[in-house]
Formats: sequence, C-alpha cells, structure tokens
Amino acid sequence: MPADATLADVTGVLDELYSPAWAEDWDAVGLVCGDPDAAVRRVLFAIDPVAAVAEESISRDADLLITHHPLFLRPVHGVAATTAKGRVVHKLVTSGVALHVAHTNADVADPGVSDALAAVLGLTDLRPIDTAPADLLDKVVTFVPHSDSARVLDALAEAGAGAIGDYTRCAWTVEGLGTFRPEKGAQPAIGRVGEIEEVPETRIEMVLPRARRRDVIAALLTAHPYEEPAYDIVELANLPGRRGLGRIGELAAPESLTAFAERVAQALPATSAGVRVAGDPGRVVRTVAVCGGAGDSLLADVAESGADVFVTADLRHHPASEAIENGAPALIDAAHWATEWPWLADAAAQLAEGVRERTGVTVETAVSTLVTDPWAAHVSAAQ
Repeated sequence: MPADATLADVTGVLDELYSPAWAEDWDAVGLVCGDPDAAVRRVLFAIDPVAAVAEESISRDADLLITHHPLFLRPVHGVAATTAKGRVVHKLVTSGVALHVAHTNADVADPGVSDALAAVLGLTDLRPIDTAPADLLDKVVTFVPHSDSARVLDALAEAGAGAIGDYTRCAWTVEGLGTFRPEKGAQPAIGRVGEIEEVPETRIEMVLPRARRRDVIAALLTAHPYEEPAYDIVELANLPGRRGLGRIGELAAPESLTAFAERVAQALPATSAGVRVAGDPGRVVRTVAVCGGAGDSLLADVAESGADVFVTADLRHHPASEAIENGAPALIDAAHWATEWPWLADAAAQLAEGVRERTGVTVETAVSTLVTDPWAAHVSAAQ
C-alpha cells in the first residue's frame, strides 16, 4: 500500500466525480498548477481562488487547493507576479500547493452544486431543472468459444465495459453455434485451412461509455482467441440523464414564503447582501427550484416546472421583474458565494471516499469558511 496518494490519484478521482467533459466549452476546469507525481496528504476546498484563500491553504499546510471558480477563464500569455492572479499562482507554486478547479462540471454533476444547496434547504425527490443528456453509450457484441468466454468478459470489463450504476461486469450471454472456413494464409486457433468448422460459442453483450470504445476494442482483440474475432459496436440512443443544471425538490410540509425565506437565510452562510425576496409573503411554498450560483438563465424553465419559489443568485432587475409580472414562482436571491458554499463539504467527503477506495490511503480534507463574497457591507437608509 502506498504511503501517500499522489496528485494524479486525487485528480483522477475528481475527474470521475466531475468529468471535464461535462464542463461548458467556455469554461476552464481541471489542474491549474501542480506536479502529478507529488504527494497529497491535505486538501482544502474553497469557492474562490483569491489571495486570502491561497494564504489559508498555505497556513493549513495543504498540498492541494480545490476551488469551484476558475483562476483563469481567458487565455493568458504569462503569470508574472505583477497581477493579482499571477501573485496567487506564484504563492501556490512556491509553497508547493497545487490548484484544481471543478466549475460547470460540478454544477451539472449528480450529485453536484445544486444538490448540496437543495439538501441544506431540506428538499427531497430531486430532479434537474435543465436535464443534461446521459453520457453517450455503445454496446459491444462478440462471439467467443465457451471455454474462453469468462476470460474475454473479464477483459472487456477491465477495459470499461459492463458498468451500470453501482454494478460492474454486467453482461448478457447466450449460447449458439458459430461456423467459418479458414482460407489459405489463415492461422486458425480452431479448425483447419479449407475445412468448414462449427464451434459452440457464447454471445457476449455489454454496454460501455462511448469514450472507452477504443480501449474496449483493443481489450477484445487482445483477449479473444480467434485470429479474426467477429464483433459489433452499436451506438445506443442518447437518453436524458440525472445530471443537469439546478434542482427541483419538495419540502416535507408546506410553509409560507416568509417562513421559507427565513429557512434559506438560516441555512446559508451569512453575507452582507443577505437574502432578497420577490413575491407574496403569504404564498404557500411546497415545490422548490434551486440553482447554486447565477440562475436567471433558468427562469423560463422554472416558470414551466410548477415550482412555487426559485432560490438562486445574481438575479438581474429586468428578468426578475418580468418573471414576477408574468406570474412566475416567487424568487429568492442570495449571494452567489453563499449558494455554492454548501457543495464544498459534499465534494470533500466524496473525494476522501474516492481516494480511499482507489488507493487505500486517507487524505485529510477541510472546507474554507472565509467569506469571499466580494460585497463587504450592506448599508440601509436611516428610517
């Protein structure tokens, strides 16, 4: 058993939890700085890769800082310590702290950012507001002599085929009769050149992520006893999945909008902006839509969902006003940082479990409680 997990081990688990393939095209996720071979013993989770958080990671003797928001969203030609972002990079690199980002890929994950927000508000029976397609799947079909079927099936599973939910090595098999005639130049594993051969064979069918197609075919060709194995790759229909932006869930019992707004304020970390509410204070709330971070792009979807209230951040004046005027659900607008902060503890727990399962090593995780919401004060006019 290794003494420590490596950065490559940890980022491998992160990429399984929050695949970079799920990120928006404009996003910048993954490893920002760090040596994949370096040991990782302590990991700090935070929302923003700002100077104060970098200092905290160093003071905690962390080997890895994981943030939700990217440090760089636009291409850069240098990271000199003459800018705020450059100074963060220099501070982390010179202190031996790696930086990894999980942003829009964590927003749509299952579970992801909005699941954590829904959980602290007491919601159950969650479903996405804007459902993302499930990962693209293929099915591999091949035909193997009975005596070799278990070995070939194992090889396909090792290459990534046959995983369905919490189950692995899933396959469907049936016995049949294969026939062929080796021609001149063939070197058959069974039979003779020029003679028709009949072989009792097992038909094996397994699903696989389309991204693993090359690996699975290579494993099949290596493990199969035949010189020219027959196989099919079938592209399966692209169906809706459980991933997607936002979540809709149910409260255990109905309550007024005022009471629910108080629930939100108590559940989220305090910020100077507090919680803003739009809608009838007495409105009954049972079905709730949430989106961690900026969610006004989902207003139309929420309006069609049957939700009684939408909890999100960064709602702009005109979209919010029009939504209320059009009879949409009530709106609760909280600080961007606050609506995403609950995800950190969930991500930390999942990472620790994933690294332990992958390596047998325990990494220490911590969640930053620094309030990195940029608004420092809320000033009201004297009454």
